[in-house]
Amino acid sequence: MNGLIGISGVVLLLLLVGGLIGIQDRDRFNPRWLLIAALLVVINDMLLTRFYGAMPNLLPDLDRNWQGKLLALAATLAIAALPMFGWRRVGLTLKQAPGSLKAALPVLALYCAFFLGIAVAFSGGPMSSEEIAFQLTMPGLEEEPFYRGILLFALYQAFAGRVRFLGVEWGWGAILSCLLFGMAHAFGFSDGQFSFDPFVMAMTAIPSLIGVWLMLRTGSLLLPIAMHNFGNAISILL
Repeated sequence: MNGLIGISGVVLLLLLVGGLIGIQDRDRFNPRWLLIAALLVVINDMLLTRFYGAMPNLLPDLDRNWQGKLLALAATLAIAALPMFGWRRVGLTLKQAPGSLKAALPVLALYCAFFLGIAVAFSGGPMSSEEIAFQLTMPGLEEEPFYRGILLFALYQAFAGRVRFLGVEWGWGAILSCLLFGMAHAFGFSDGQFSFDPFVMAMTAIPSLIGVWLMLRTGSLLLPIAMHNFGNAISILL
């Protein structure tokens, strides 16, 4: 029940904020795609939580949520294959936009250097082989195709206004997808009340803007996935 209430709060905030943005720019607002984006958020959350615990755990010997992540990834790939989306249009391609790597690789290097510095300064204790394997794969492989893939695509269809900056076309979809990514980590409901951690929000939503930029600049999720998994895993590898 806590999970249901929590995701309901996230979706209501998305619809409220998205609706207010749309009212200000009605000619370039498509409410149908905003509803699709909200539905995507619900589907992703349901699968990550194994339908809020209703589905049996088929991997009881593992500590991390491999089953939920794999279910959510499978759904994302299936949705991306629909004609209204398309794998290449949501970034599920190895092909990089011509000339994009010249700009993207230095940004990726700076991101990795930043998280390497954090890992060196705040290195943790030894981690299990399962934890290492999970952090090297699942965060980026599941979250990037969803947040920087199908969800970003849906929100870009919902809000057509664009501002060109740093070589890419920014829109409200970029901002909202990053905020939703941050909310997934910082917002919840338990013990009869909502909770929100602004530090976690900042540490997830702000760096995710780099992932959005990489996706928009290269047209591919390859570098965002690599960046995401590096950021998650480097602190437990050192």
